[in-house]
Amino acid sequence: MEDLKTSEAWRIFRIQAELIDGIETLIDLGPAVSIFGSARLPNTSPYYQDAITVAHNLSRAKFSVISGGGPSIMEAANKGAYRQGGKSVGLNIALPHEQTPNPTQDISLRFRYFFVRKLMFVKYSMSYVVFPGGFGTLDEFFEALTLIQTEKIRPFPVILYGSSFWVGLIDWLKGQVLELGCIDKKDLDLFHIVDTPEEVLPIIQQYHDHLSEHPEHQNRFTV
Repeated sequence: MEDLKTSEAWRIFRIQAELIDGIETLIDLGPAVSIFGSARLPNTSPYYQDAITVAHNLSRAKFSVISGGGPSIMEAANKGAYRQGGKSVGLNIALPHEQTPNPTQDISLRFRYFFVRKLMFVKYSMSYVVFPGGFGTLDEFFEALTLIQTEKIRPFPVILYGSSFWVGLIDWLKGQVLELGCIDKKDLDLFHIVDTPEEVLPIIQQYHDHLSEHPEHQNRFTV
């Protein structure tokens, strides 16, 4: 029992250390956008190339770009932002099958705990751009919607990239989840859907201008 208590106590200290390290590292990051997407798509995928372009455009407009730090879409996001204007940030995660950080990160953090890493995404992002991906990508997307819907955070742009990938999910949300009354119709307005890199920056820039006019909204959390 004593070993268990010691283990649990040290786990709390590790969590606290990750929180402090993340906050101290990112506190002066400035306006930033998180780009999510699969770790498995090849670099020949059109989505990989588009993620590079989206990140490049954002970075040239002085937005930092945050990714999960791994391969594929995450790598494309960091690659597009690297040394282009804003910072290229990787929030890497320790996994049983080791994730190797991609090499184009100006700032690289490594987390043991998913929930601490996810907090850093929410706390330091003024927008999410969500490319096609698997469970992890869907988790980040739906967590953002949940936090906005429940008013735990202020609304911010959540942008789905690639309508052909997302259309089945959106149809299911409309035909099943909305039809059963599990969400409201207005909840379907919590995200945007785009198909080209050129559509992303104007949505985020408009929101950034709004924050400049309403600095009291720059604090992401409402509680």
